Amino acid sequence: MKTVIVTDGLQEIGIEALRREGLSVEVVPTLTEPDLCVAIANADGLIVRSATKVTAKVIEAGRQLQVVGRAGAGVDNIDVEAATERGIVVMNTPGANTIAVAEHTIGLLLALARKLPQAHGALKGGRWEKERFAGIELYNKVLGIIGLGRIGSEVARRALGLRMQVIAYDPYLTAEAAQRIGVEVVELDHLLKQADFVSIHVPLTAETRNFLGAGEMAKMKDGVRIINCARGGVISEEALVNAIREGKVAGAALDVFEREPLPPDHPLLGLDEVILTPHLAASTEEAQSGVALAIAQQVSDVLVRGLVRNAVNVPSVDAETLKELRPYLTLAEKMGSFLAQMAEGRMKRVRLEYAGEVATLATPVLTVTFLKGLLNVILEENVSDVNAPYLAKVRGIKVVETNTAESEDYASLLAAELETNRGSWRVAGTLFHKREPRIVRIDGYPLEAVPSGWMLVFSNLDVPGVIGRIGTLCGRHQINIAGMQLGRERRGGQAVSILNLDDPIPEAILREIRAMPDIGFAKVVKL
Repeated sequence: MKTVIVTDGLQEIGIEALRREGLSVEVVPTLTEPDLCVAIANADGLIVRSATKVTAKVIEAGRQLQVVGRAGAGVDNIDVEAATERGIVVMNTPGANTIAVAEHTIGLLLALARKLPQAHGALKGGRWEKERFAGIELYNKVLGIIGLGRIGSEVARRALGLRMQVIAYDPYLTAEAAQRIGVEVVELDHLLKQADFVSIHVPLTAETRNFLGAGEMAKMKDGVRIINCARGGVISEEALVNAIREGKVAGAALDVFEREPLPPDHPLLGLDEVILTPHLAASTEEAQSGVALAIAQQVSDVLVRGLVRNAVNVPSVDAETLKELRPYLTLAEKMGSFLAQMAEGRMKRVRLEYAGEVATLATPVLTVTFLKGLLNVILEENVSDVNAPYLAKVRGIKVVETNTAESEDYASLLAAELETNRGSWRVAGTLFHKREPRIVRIDGYPLEAVPSGWMLVFSNLDVPGVIGRIGTLCGRHQINIAGMQLGRERRGGQAVSILNLDDPIPEAILREIRAMPDIGFAKVVKL
């Protein structure tokens, strides 16, 4: 029975879902790094929220760990690179709390505009200070949204309902996609200069840390108001405090912070212009139940069914897409293994071309599977769908993928070229009857070979007697030939042949084949 460690207080609905899948669940409190290293030693899965830090040491301690699930959107508390290197899936639940966070953002927007918490606090304290807490209207004000993903888009829709003007900066979004929401996409400098309110919705990465700093705030309108329900650290708290004290920023509403819990002496706590909530944006009953159930189902899919969804370090596919992809996955992995065994020298570059029907599928998943087949031949360490791209990258192997809707000879064609410091090797494959993998081209020579078992691959001059001599040699040594495919450029020219064998060819016999007249090369491939 596989074991899942659950920490940080996941709701019971998620724990029950894990147990229904036949998984053993151990619920623990938020643990320090040393304690978590001990707890995870024999675990297959780990589920955390934001409090637990899954460091490289924790990853290393999880000797049989297969998956780390984050019940929430961010994964900045998980060392994704360390997990990827170990072949461990890291996944989150990016959509489960979207509505809750968007509504919290709008709540802070309204509270910031009308100074609601400050007025509430004064009245509770016995002070009727109506004039002091006069606010501003949202109507016709400009809201600048940085990051128009799931949450940013939902915030935009609600702000448009309040009759605000909404502009957005998102380098990964097309203008057409934004227009469907009713939002104008602009450059960052334009947004900073025009927005009356700025709401940021980006993950915390090396590129987005302190995304809004002193320089960005200096470009903003005087009296701008800033909202952050994304991640602590995407706004420089020091710069924000200074901008508020100088009067540049009229106010801020923050739900997330660089350090959580917020230290009691933090300067933000002493500013009347700032509204603070303790990382509450996703804390609704509906969102917490949804997140718990979602991460339980995703972790169960990995451990029970081998299906990956919402992973941040491996392409994800749903069950229906996976069913359609499976024959191509088999083909891609065999082609990668075939090329690795055929090639000589240090690998430098892989070129993959998907043509025809296969180009419309989830080709990044096929690319990862191809790399797994390729690298498993040359590496002693475990190569998986998770770490194959990482291992290729750290070894300096450049991967290029192209897709085209047209395929000259087949409904679908997967072509691959491996370049090393000693030359290039090429292979192409397809599916017969949409389920049977076939190699249909080697270095430009057409043939139809089943990529399975022991395969003797050789090139020769297309003259009489070559195949007969090899067949006689195999028969003399009791090596049965299960199938034979030949491909040539023209009569009397160069040819490539594949013999499917029931048994491997000893090295001595292979040397004898290589020494035959008219033989260019001869290799044995095991698939």
